[in-house]
Amino acid sequence: MSDSTNLSSASVVEIQRLSRSFGAKRALHEVSLSIPRGGVFGLIGGNGAGKTTLIKHIMGMHYAQSGSVRVFGMDPVAHPVEVLGRIGYMSEERDIPNWMRVTEIMNYTQTFYPAWDTKYAEELREMFDLDPKQRIRNLSRGQAARVCLLLALAHRPELLVLDEPSSGLDPVVRRDILAAIVRTIADEGRTVIFSSHLLDEVERLADRVAMIHDGQIILHDRLDTIKESFHRFTLRFEQPFNEAPLILGTIERKGAGHEWTYFCRGDRDQLIQAARTLQAEIVQETLLSLDDIFVCNVTRS
Repeated sequence: MSDSTNLSSASVVEIQRLSRSFGAKRALHEVSLSIPRGGVFGLIGGNGAGKTTLIKHIMGMHYAQSGSVRVFGMDPVAHPVEVLGRIGYMSEERDIPNWMRVTEIMNYTQTFYPAWDTKYAEELREMFDLDPKQRIRNLSRGQAARVCLLLALAHRPELLVLDEPSSGLDPVVRRDILAAIVRTIADEGRTVIFSSHLLDEVERLADRVAMIHDGQIILHDRLDTIKESFHRFTLRFEQPFNEAPLILGTIERKGAGHEWTYFCRGDRDQLIQAARTLQAEIVQETLLSLDDIFVCNVTRS
């Protein structure tokens, strides 16, 4: 069996040195990324950072101006049928025919996916509390989002791509329905790419994370590895400083006089030893959230 169809293949998506510009605007620059099979992959960044442009390359909506994109071992632009039939996609735009009824859009979408699971689709419709006779144009933003999520899930895709899926969803739907489905997909050995600027959601759901800023990947690893690599220490020195002494791995220093707070990246024990070498007392150590880590890296980049 070829790599393009082998379900045990290590990576679902392989991107090598991908660049893309729209006129004078650089959207992506030398992006390389490997997304392994199984689990939830979080793609985070601010508005305009390049998240949606990167996803559109994965979906075959943009060709690679330079570099390469492979999904299931294939170029999604050259092999759209083979690739897209194995992907469930939910975009922020919710671009579905608003004149159709819920049941009509379900039947219409089913024709594109031989693996469509009619029973599962109906279970999702009931779970999302969607009236099959209601027209799309009469749905709330949250209800329309649920329809899009249903359409993305009902053929049980190997890869589920969610681009800003929480847009239009109320907090209850975000917490209960989205999280449950994302985890279910991942637990079945399938893969989820979850793009969002809401870092608390990504932190709750993702196994691996890539941070994108100004079209470049600035950090990429397992979420627990990333969180274990960043630290915040508040140190008290015996003598006051106008500018805090530098500790290897320091990203940012704040404070005055005897007390300074350090945002650092590196091995925790080595950072503690460096503080002791400076004869500083550690008065506080606090964990960094994913949001804190993102801000630190964006500020530095």
